[in-house]
Amino acid sequence: MKPLWSKDITIMALEHFLPADDIRTLFSTSMSRMYQQEVPQYGTLMQLVAEVNEQTLANEPGLQQQLHDNGELDRLSLERHGAIRVGTAAELSMLRRVFAVMGMHPVSYYDLSEAGVPVHSTAFRPIDEASLRRNPFRIFTSLLRLELIEDEALRARAAEILAQRDIFTAKARELVAQAEHQGGLTSDQAHQFVAEVLETFRWHQHAIVDLPTYQALQDAHPLIADVVCFRGPHINHLTPRTLDIDTVQQQMPAAGINPKAVIEGPPRRQCPILLRQTSFTALKETIHFAGEQIGTHTARFGEIEQRGMALTPKGRALYDELLNRSRQAPAQADNQSHQSLLATAFADFPDDETSLRTQQLGYFRYSLTEAGRQQAGQGIANDGLDALIAAGLVQATPITYEDFLPVSAAGIFQSNLGGTSHKAYAQNANQAAFEQALGCPVTDEFGLYATLQDDSARQVLQALGA
Repeated sequence: MKPLWSKDITIMALEHFLPADDIRTLFSTSMSRMYQQEVPQYGTLMQLVAEVNEQTLANEPGLQQQLHDNGELDRLSLERHGAIRVGTAAELSMLRRVFAVMGMHPVSYYDLSEAGVPVHSTAFRPIDEASLRRNPFRIFTSLLRLELIEDEALRARAAEILAQRDIFTAKARELVAQAEHQGGLTSDQAHQFVAEVLETFRWHQHAIVDLPTYQALQDAHPLIADVVCFRGPHINHLTPRTLDIDTVQQQMPAAGINPKAVIEGPPRRQCPILLRQTSFTALKETIHFAGEQIGTHTARFGEIEQRGMALTPKGRALYDELLNRSRQAPAQADNQSHQSLLATAFADFPDDETSLRTQQLGYFRYSLTEAGRQQAGQGIANDGLDALIAAGLVQATPITYEDFLPVSAAGIFQSNLGGTSHKAYAQNANQAAFEQALGCPVTDEFGLYATLQDDSARQVLQALGA
């Protein structure tokens, strides 16, 4: 008997598959609705971000024009990312297959263990420019490192618990296999796929362990308890994009939202770089444990982000150097002092687009100006992009950073795991082990940005006949 997705059906349905970009949008909007129902305060945060963004665009017409030119305005109101944590290699590998149906691929490797969080991670996201313009939604996905649990008996118990659960519905598994076999999903299948996959990300008030087991894992590390003790990993936060994270941070208390103490990432700049993040503190929620015991768990929160320019390896090395320099000073408890400390440390990082471009610290997208379009195809002699830019024929605009910062991610996680810091784990990064669990190599983020930059440069040079 042929399976439902036999080759003859594949041929008939080929032209009727819903594009992966559309499935990703359906998934992200469905998850947002679900999360706002589960965590109403997140809806309040989204409204605040929307109001600040509207005011920022009204006050800064130059920024609005730049966002319009880069195709950023239409996707500004979309959530930019969520985060999930899984416990086993099998769970991670299956998530890779799930996200592939939505056009999301693993980009970069992040080791959070050195910052005191026992996971390593990747970001599943779209990687081509057209898909990023449609919907840049990504999921920061972390794999628990059981080997970092010092207590051997507790480590074995955690592994036993994880081995007994399946975080995916049977129908979700079937639809993933169907998508892989026939090369996509029809609209009806895609809607069913999203509904089934959302069950993996849904909150569960009932734990799969008793209270003493939960407390033992909590004592080892709160994140371990969060990953191990529930039927599914549940989405632990979603993140809208703001154009002014400092204003949102200041206005959160007036909206009834308690922000984390400091904004993570680089300081406020004329030319924003990389990623700045903050959040409201995680909710303390009632949990029903096995044996009819009741306790609480703290995990879920709302985050906001402000994205800037993607940096080259040279720029990233400078960023890391200055960030480490800032961390040598005593930690500041309030955000104003923390930002002042960062600003001092980052005074050595150029803060104008010309310097960032000519010193090859950031990635840029090149395009013809109106004058350049009028000269297209005329075989203009030139000395390269710099000369064309100086002549007003080509413009360079920063490429938006689409990825993450491990120190910032760890800072967000730590602030929402009870507010206490944890010592760094002795074990170093293990990208090979992570990729083995994942089932494929992660994509290098620098290569993606370099390709975007190089392709745009080649196109303008070809257009001008260089």
